[in-house]
Amino acid sequence: MFIYLLLSFVSCTQQSEGNGIGQSPFAKNQGESNPKFDLSDIQTNGELIILTTYGPSSFFEFRGENFGLQYMIANEYAKSIGVCIRVDVSATEKELVSKLQNGEGDIIAFNISVCDSLSESLSYCGEKPICNFLDSISIKRGDKSLSTNNRRTAWAVRKSSHELASSLDSWMKSHYSSFFDYTTIKVRTSSGKVYTPRRQVKSPMLNAAKGQISVYDDIFKRNALVCGWDWKLIAAQAYQESAFDPQAVSYMGAMGLMQLMPSTARSMGVSQNNVFVPEENVKGAVKLINQLNTHYSSVTDSDERINFILAAYNAGPGHVDDARALARKYGKNADVWRGNVDVFVLKMSQSEYYNQPEVKHGYFRGSETYDYVNSIRTRWQDYKSKIR
Repeated sequence: MFIYLLLSFVSCTQQSEGNGIGQSPFAKNQGESNPKFDLSDIQTNGELIILTTYGPSSFFEFRGENFGLQYMIANEYAKSIGVCIRVDVSATEKELVSKLQNGEGDIIAFNISVCDSLSESLSYCGEKPICNFLDSISIKRGDKSLSTNNRRTAWAVRKSSHELASSLDSWMKSHYSSFFDYTTIKVRTSSGKVYTPRRQVKSPMLNAAKGQISVYDDIFKRNALVCGWDWKLIAAQAYQESAFDPQAVSYMGAMGLMQLMPSTARSMGVSQNNVFVPEENVKGAVKLINQLNTHYSSVTDSDERINFILAAYNAGPGHVDDARALARKYGKNADVWRGNVDVFVLKMSQSEYYNQPEVKHGYFRGSETYDYVNSIRTRWQDYKSKIR
């Protein structure tokens, strides 16, 4: 998977609930109430409403953070004009266009097809003769044989938004290409510090004969008492997260031994200065585990609850709750992971499932969460069999 140049966590983003209908004080139908609503009005309000879809290259949530190439570009543009961003998610391209025309958003931040029949109501910005993000990668690599290049795609604003169209089109021409870099990928935190992703893999077990899993065993043991888990389970999770590398930084911006996202670290009381300190990182992770334990208190089987906690730690509780909602809808047991909820976790990268009304948090790569839970459970059993 290719990642854009700089993952930024400096944002004042608001995301709409449900199917994109938000409760922001600026959530009125701007264009409908004022057909001349334009860039200066957006700057006065302090909020840019973008219309997009769920998807790996458009918009998705991961551990409480917002991601997606189209989202990231829109967020950077919003910063350039001095406003915050709010995301309104649609299921189809037709819905995106309808919402824009009705004034429910300011920009379609998604590569819609350029259509002559809509040219009277829409202004296209950043128009490119490519179909999608993957095509742009192929072009950058020198592949000139793409069959999809015959179709033009672009972002769009209302025809009446002359200032916004000019500003956005100009900005995209100057900045769009800078978001692609396939050799130098960096992560910028809210403090402005920049990290290069890294992960040094160490042995999954330090010395089985002596009962040692890692050099951090004492930290795991102390903190396991706080959340009531077997310390070997926390060790298994730490290996899955960072391979026992306390300086690990993921491509998504997760940091440290237990791979805390920047916003999660802050909410768990772990400062940016301490996020790579093993003791502090594990303390933050255990606080999160305790929160998730409370969140899933309705799962009465404590061992079963571990599966949900691990899944939510990996993907965020919103995505796991969505999978549980689908499990109920299709007659499965929402309190049982294997063969029930995990079935729908695996389906959450398919639009026919993540666009269903029960799903409140959209697309995510469920196969990663499925493997995450299984891998940790398997490693935990291995640790228990070798260390008494």
